[in-house]
Amino acid sequence: MTIRVLIADDQEMVRTGFQMILDAQPDVEVVAAVADGAEAVAAARRTRPDVCLLDIRMPKLDGLEVTRLLAGPGVENPLRVVIVTTFDMDEYVYGALRHGASGFLLKDSGPALLVEAVRAAAVGDALVSPSVTVRLLRHLARPRPSAALTPDEPLSDRELEVARLVARGYSNQEVAAELFVSLSTVKTHVGSIFAKLGVKNRVGVAAWAWESGVMS
Repeated sequence: MTIRVLIADDQEMVRTGFQMILDAQPDVEVVAAVADGAEAVAAARRTRPDVCLLDIRMPKLDGLEVTRLLAGPGVENPLRVVIVTTFDMDEYVYGALRHGASGFLLKDSGPALLVEAVRAAAVGDALVSPSVTVRLLRHLARPRPSAALTPDEPLSDRELEVARLVARGYSNQEVAAELFVSLSTVKTHVGSIFAKLGVKNRVGVAAWAWESGVMS
């Protein structure tokens, strides 16, 4: 099945480069490449791509607002959004996660990771690349409990253990091996963590863990 992608970035060289890389893949098709946030929202609603690659800094609407409109809470049939970012955009990254983004792509990640990001997001894998996501969150993380989500029901000690491992980029299988529990038990814990934190994916768990200070 062909993965349909929308690219939104105000830098023409970035748009062109991403499109050339993605269009060269046999299973990927770029259906729109736009230069600002308003165009991104309109094109995404019109074409319903499988994955939206959104820059953070764009004219008219920034990537945070576009993410909220396409994937945020209350959006019917939300789209999958991958944020294209750099290390100095911490507040924007956390905001984008809270507004429904599925993962990150660093602008200097290179062609292989760009393709990996698109394919992963297309099949619902929220952690585009565990190593990149964890590297980014570690770099950005400055514990700020006042800004972090406070769950209505606190996480249990075991759920906190699982959340910390998720925040380090562990897969469910790796968490199970680390904690000497079954895979089904890990999945149950992860589902409970999602519900308690009100997040949609593992990236949201990772962001909460670093932002709330539990990783320290």
